[in-house]
Amino acid sequence: MTVTVKSKTPLVVPPSVRRKAGLKSGDKLEFKVSGGVITILPKPPTADSYTPAQRRAIDRGIAKGLEDIRKGRIHGPFKTADEAISHLQSLSRRRKKTAVRKSSQ
Repeated sequence: MTVTVKSKTPLVVPPSVRRKAGLKSGDKLEFKVSGGVITILPKPPTADSYTPAQRRAIDRGIAKGLEDIRKGRIHGPFKTADEAISHLQSLSRRRKKTAVRKSSQ
């Protein structure tokens, strides 16, 4: 989609583009410019932009998670970070072997 930049009118993001990007009224955007390319990124809400009720819910969730960790009520497929790394490395080796087979066909 193409829009025309005018000297007296702010740049307008067409509704179809806003829909595809999931932008809603009131969302904050960050503009970055590099080498003549403009990148527009959604700016996530900051901690001070939450309502008091939202902040309490977030804090309760964090507190519950920390309590679970302290009491040992967590689990995962790996007992240590080394086990997780080893698993990821084996997956990577398998993917590389599959890629080599596919490229030779």
